[in-house]
Amino acid sequence: MAQILVVDDEVGIRELLSEILRDEGHDVRLAENAAAARQARDEAHPDLVLLDIWMPDVDGITLLKEWAAGGQLSMPVIMMSGHGTIDTAVEATRIGALDFLEKPIGMQKLLAAVNHGLERGQQRAPASLSLAAFTRSAPLKDLKRRIEQVTAKNRALLFRSASGGIVELAARTLQVPGKAWLDLAASSEPLSIEMLEMASGGSLYCEELARLTRLQQKNLLFALDRLEKYNLRLIAGTTQNAANLVAGGWDEAPLRRLAEVWLALPSLAELKDEIPEIASHLLANLVESGETPLRRFSTAALNSLRQHDWPEGYGELKSAIRSVALAALDEEIDSDEIGRVLFPKTVGAATATAPAAIATTPMLPAGLPPATLDLPLREARELFERVYFEYHLRVDGSNMTRLAEKSGLERTHLYRKLKDLGLRGGKGDE
Repeated sequence: MAQILVVDDEVGIRELLSEILRDEGHDVRLAENAAAARQARDEAHPDLVLLDIWMPDVDGITLLKEWAAGGQLSMPVIMMSGHGTIDTAVEATRIGALDFLEKPIGMQKLLAAVNHGLERGQQRAPASLSLAAFTRSAPLKDLKRRIEQVTAKNRALLFRSASGGIVELAARTLQVPGKAWLDLAASSEPLSIEMLEMASGGSLYCEELARLTRLQQKNLLFALDRLEKYNLRLIAGTTQNAANLVAGGWDEAPLRRLAEVWLALPSLAELKDEIPEIASHLLANLVESGETPLRRFSTAALNSLRQHDWPEGYGELKSAIRSVALAALDEEIDSDEIGRVLFPKTVGAATATAPAAIATTPMLPAGLPPATLDLPLREARELFERVYFEYHLRVDGSNMTRLAEKSGLERTHLYRKLKDLGLRGGKGDE
């Protein structure tokens, strides 16, 4: 049956709910506070969570917000409280809770809510990453506040961005859990009143206005006139100015309406120091949704990602994270794996120029003949690395600390590299 997590600080309630649910054939895991709930959720990936609101360390509403912000609200959550109010129930539902049960909870009501939640959970799409996940980054926190402030008074918002900007990440901040998210660029059918009614309370999205077909442009303008009536939000982005869009087929008057309220977004190049956190969240989101195996980045790997230019922006970074997570052979992705999977041309270029440098610089190690350039890249690189490490092991008397500093490799990676090359250091830190 299903895996259900029960979170409540009262031991009697935990045991009672556990007994009822186990009698129904479910596998039940218990947590007495938010810390235990986080751990249980990460380890067990439950199909449903019963979450108490009033707990001593972190309350249930705060924990629900945390899961929603981090893209971890991938399972239905049913809130429980003996002191609940209508406002609390409404807030929990707005954040993403499926249902609200008032204590004491009758057995039939409990089982009905659990069965409904499990049915809904099978249809539930994985949560998407948004700015709400970034609680430590000042630039991203400020951007989130600006977006919320602007959209508090406007149902339509245009993001102006550099090529490859973070339009999707910013737009997802406005996505309402459990409500429709319609990508206008993915539709080839005319938008109808019935479709707007079904999407009520949700969002219409377009990453780049310049890529919309004529029909998709008409769909956007059709929805723009009806946002208020059907309780919808429209979020669009573009890298183009108005003149370019008009030249590309847009009508000037409706385009001017769409651009009445706009916000400039920073490029990924301007967010270079935020890239490690963005990459970590993207990877966690992929693992959470089951799109990749369990993976994590080492500190050196995150630094490698931060140092890359990412000329195509956020979309390129997302694709890179997915690619390396699927291709990596170990659970921890290190900097060598980043270079091997994502940037082989950069590695090859450095290797290919090494023989010429050696030939003209007496102080560099000998042993690389010109024929090295005729070898396959992997063999040429291995030959250069062996000569490189043999030279430094000899010069530094096999001192591993100095070799790690010169090569720029962490000690663990250095030992692994020497082992792969059939070389051995001898004197450790002496």
